[in-house]
Amino acid sequence: MSGHILDPIFERWEAVIGLEVHTHLATRTKLFSPAPVRYGEEPNHSIHEIDIGLPGVLPVLNEQVVELAIRLGLAIHATVNPRSVFARKNYFYPDLPKGYQISQYELPVVSDGWLEVEVPEDAKGPARTERFGITRAHLEEDAGKSIHDRAVAGGDDTQIDLNRCGVPLLEIVSEPDMRTPEEAGAYLRALRSILRYTGVSEADMEKGQFRCDANVSLRPRGASEFGTRTELKNINSFRFVEAAITAEIERQADVLESGGEIVQATLGYDPGTGRITIQRVKEFRFLISVRVPNSAPFSRIETFASQRNCPFSMSASETPVYRSTSRSARR
Repeated sequence: MSGHILDPIFERWEAVIGLEVHTHLATRTKLFSPAPVRYGEEPNHSIHEIDIGLPGVLPVLNEQVVELAIRLGLAIHATVNPRSVFARKNYFYPDLPKGYQISQYELPVVSDGWLEVEVPEDAKGPARTERFGITRAHLEEDAGKSIHDRAVAGGDDTQIDLNRCGVPLLEIVSEPDMRTPEEAGAYLRALRSILRYTGVSEADMEKGQFRCDANVSLRPRGASEFGTRTELKNINSFRFVEAAITAEIERQADVLESGGEIVQATLGYDPGTGRITIQRVKEFRFLISVRVPNSAPFSRIETFASQRNCPFSMSASETPVYRSTSRSARR
């Protein structure tokens, strides 16, 4: 095995990595409104009263979203829950006009899944097959988009595009089972391949349809307790995910070995400079959303699966090992 940039760090420390993937579902309309889902539209032209929470509106759940979530649950060997509850995730940000997202918290649509993927040679060892757990996959609506780029915004002011408000998302949360940046990259490539193959999502990273947040912590090699984690937000390239995790492992190792402490924070990664920066802090409050039907669409899970000849589980002999072979999957 050839030398790896993290070999000296991994002699003393073990990285613990978990990933949160936000993927747009392949629907023609939004999660709770009839507004179309279109990419490349003029800013603020695909908005409905429901998406921005005008007084008196009533969200209506898009049934196709539920079917797509179930389809993913079956593909990742997960439990598809017969009852799932929506909640309001309350926080303030300019591109969230309602002041909350309709999401799922305590009772997600999918839970307790896993993937087996082929991992290339890395600091942990030679090429191998690893199984990574998936804690949950829950439905939520996307927020708008804040545009900070001067070339796009036309100046130093931040511009807001609300076209993305209400686009249906599936947030897929892994267990903290990964130990190297290459394992994280292999997991993401496998998950994206599944989403595209099953038709759950186009997962076009250039359109922001597949975005990743990486949670990273270090602990002394051989220790069982987790260290303090940081979160790298909104990374939309496999290569950048691996580079960002590598940079954060190096940063945390420097802090710990100089006698400092890791502060839990939300971070950004600049691929141009390779620098890690501290971003905003968001504090969430979850409340059950009483205006959204929470269980009726999920009563058709077994019917949906039987109509499409989808088993709820696979034996070990039937378990596929996912490989990223296409050129587009390596971007």
